[in-house]
Parts: sequence; structure tokens; C-alpha cells
Amino acid sequence: MEKLFFKDWESLYHIAFCAIISYFVLFVFIRIAGKRTLAKLTAFDFVVTITLGSTLSSMILNKVTIIEGSVALIVIISLQYVLAFSAKKSKKLEQVINSKPTLLFYDGKFIADAMDKEVITKEEIYAEIRKFRLYRLEDVKAVVMELNGELTVVKKADMASTHHSLTDLSELNI
Repeated sequence: MEKLFFKDWESLYHIAFCAIISYFVLFVFIRIAGKRTLAKLTAFDFVVTITLGSTLSSMILNKVTIIEGSVALIVIISLQYVLAFSAKKSKKLEQVINSKPTLLFYDGKFIADAMDKEVITKEEIYAEIRKFRLYRLEDVKAVVMELNGELTVVKKADMASTHHSLTDLSELNI
């Protein structure tokens, strides 16, 4: 039972040393990889984040050597970069990697099929509209569930326009 709380000083030093080295290795790799690694999470980014955390944990707890863990971090971040770059160049690959935004509310009407698909309630949409400090539903043009699962409220504009932020939503015929 006493080994449950304290094994020996050598293992504590080892974990502290590995944690420091692993932290800085991960920090350097994330800085090299760019801001996308730190962006709000899509499913794609979530997988990368979990994998990075697991690898870092294995490095700190001495399940793999620091060099092995560093190679794993390089591979994970490189894969993220290559896939993100490829998705930018290929519409088809982007559709495989990223989901599409979903229109949940448009011009005063809740879109029940989309809400059911995304498992979201009217109350959650109302709450998001309130976050935007809007009182009247008449002031809301649309509510969209974005690629990363966040809800975005689009206010109505004073003037109609053919160039707007909802053009990537296939549900619209505007």
C-alpha cells in the first residue's frame, strides 16, 4: 500500500525531467505546426489533440522514450498539417475530413430535421440567441451549427445582399 503514494525519489526525478522535456518538445512542435493546432476543435482537430495528449502522457510516464515520443509528436503534427493542406486543395478531401455547417433556424423558422440530426433543442438555440444579446427572433436571420459544433447567430441585415456568410449552406436557395 505504501508504494501507492510513493515509490522512490529516482522515479519522481525521472517523471519531472520527462515532463519538462516533453512539455518543451510539444511546445516547439506546436509553434512549428502553426495556429491550426490551437484552433477550436473540429472532429479532425479533436483526434489530433487526444493523440498528442496520449503521446505526451506516455512520454512523461516513461512508457516510451523521449526520442520515441518526439518522433510520434512529429508524425502526428505532420499528418495534421498534410491533411489540412490537402483538404484546402481538394474539395472532396475536405468533405471527408470536415463536416458541413448545419442550418438550424432560418427566417423565423426552426428546421426540425436539422435539429433532430444534430440533437439540439429549441431551448439551446434560444440560449445562443440570448448570448448575442438579441431579444426579438425577427432580428435573427439564421442560426448555424458550425464545423466545430459551435452555434453562430446571424443577425438580419438592413440591406439585402448576394454576398453573405450563408453561401456555403446547401440548404439555402438564396
